[in-house]
Amino acid sequence: MQPWIDAVGHQHAAVAAKDARIVSLVPSVTELLCELGLSAQLVGRTGFCIHPAQQVARIPKIGGTKDVNIAKIRQLAPTHLVVNIDENEKPTVDALAEFIPHIIVTHPNCPADNLDLYRLLGGVFGVGHRAEQLCAQFQQELDLFLPVPAAPVQRVLYCIWQDPWMTVSRDTYIARMLELKGWQQWQAATLGRRYPEFAWTPELLDDIDCVLLSTEPYRFSEAHVDVLEKQTGKPVMLVDGEMLSWYGSRAISGLRYLRSLA
Repeated sequence: MQPWIDAVGHQHAAVAAKDARIVSLVPSVTELLCELGLSAQLVGRTGFCIHPAQQVARIPKIGGTKDVNIAKIRQLAPTHLVVNIDENEKPTVDALAEFIPHIIVTHPNCPADNLDLYRLLGGVFGVGHRAEQLCAQFQQELDLFLPVPAAPVQRVLYCIWQDPWMTVSRDTYIARMLELKGWQQWQAATLGRRYPEFAWTPELLDDIDCVLLSTEPYRFSEAHVDVLEKQTGKPVMLVDGEMLSWYGSRAISGLRYLRSLA
């Protein structure tokens, strides 16, 4: 039996017992675990883990992705914890590792990384057959994208927050999703910051063709679209943040959604 290697290189050699107790601190992974048929083994989730609604409703909330209730998690006596490098704080994970035997770290950085994610969780929790079904569905959707043109179709600015305004770097899952469409995410001068702040300068506006306002984590709406179009003189589109930023099983429908964008 091969070991399954997570995002920090830790090997998970043994298949989890059928009575494994899982806490997930990653909303998209919580959804994936349910899709893999593991909802009955989930004993804790964040308040942002909202899909699938009926299945997660019975799972206790243990705080947010960054402000978790460590004492409550301890009472749940989990055997496994699933976290993400971007979404969870390392000191929190280190504190949880003191009493949770198995920590699984995830960090998809591009759409194709979903295949490894499905197989990692499918292997660790003994549902490899279902994981392979998801892999086949994902690959089928990914194969429908045409080769990326040599020159970007659009230079875009993907906005995730305002006050202050924030975007994503090109070294993120979101930016690499957009690349499948031939859209190149604007690059901030502050290289090395994955979620940099920015200002609406003339130089920035000269550098982009279109603005994308994400519905999460900030709840941008069509009202924001109207205001920003008048302010910038650029086309502005409201996009579904879950579809473009959530990896896991939602990424399958996310690829279909991305293809549908004009």
